Amino acid sequence: MIPIALTVAGSDSGGGAGIQADLKTFSALGVFGCSAITALTAQNTLGVQGVFPVEPAFVRRQIDSVFEDLRVDAVKIGMLGTAAIIEAVADALRHWRPRLVVLDPVMVAKGGDRLLEESAVRALRERLVPLATVITPNLPEAAALLGEAPVAERRAMPAVAARLQGLGVPNVLLKGGHLPGPDCPDLLLHGGELVWLEGRRVPTRHTHGTGCSLASAIAALAARGRPLPAACHEAKRWLEGALAAADRLGVGRGIGPVHHFWQLWPAVDGPAAASRPETRP
Repeated sequence: MIPIALTVAGSDSGGGAGIQADLKTFSALGVFGCSAITALTAQNTLGVQGVFPVEPAFVRRQIDSVFEDLRVDAVKIGMLGTAAIIEAVADALRHWRPRLVVLDPVMVAKGGDRLLEESAVRALRERLVPLATVITPNLPEAAALLGEAPVAERRAMPAVAARLQGLGVPNVLLKGGHLPGPDCPDLLLHGGELVWLEGRRVPTRHTHGTGCSLASAIAALAARGRPLPAACHEAKRWLEGALAAADRLGVGRGIGPVHHFWQLWPAVDGPAAASRPETRP
């Protein structure tokens, strides 16, 4: 039977992040994806033009429908938007008790647009974080969860991860992509063990959906049976490939998406692309 992962997140009309990125990631990594949509967004590679939250009771109805029929091996949670939606998702998790929950605490879009209401940060911290198997914040998101200023040095990351773990989550993947310099080290606090996931910064501006895709890759690989440290390591390597191939896509005029199918599709600038008829807006 194919592994199944559920994403609970917002819809990105531009296709680069949110539900769309999650389902692409699941498919690219050999997992059947299903979804519960928390918000509709009008957005593209240039920014977010509008957000329309889904009624919390209907978010819960979507989650219940999936669990009532499908064998869910992992849950990935992304953009939630409001305290009421966070409460609905938390109630659903307590009811269904999935074996693995990857929580990406989405608060700000890549272009700087706010995606989580201030009133919802406390609900996220107190109601949802303790129900997660692992959370995957970047440094600004970690600071928002802890109510402190973001750190700017690698040596400060272990203490930040420990304070996040103190919120009640057993595992923390603290992403270091906001650190200055050519390196992008991530730190996994797995129970009581610190594991550094090293990486070099990929030279591309097309980074839309990186956080969504990494969390979804972890969920997908864990759904396939990988232990959490191995899932995090393999997900980071896969995302580096997706970033390295992102320039080949040529999607949009702003911050474009990563290439989720970089391992599966032929180069889009190859002979097949040249033979396609030109399209005009």
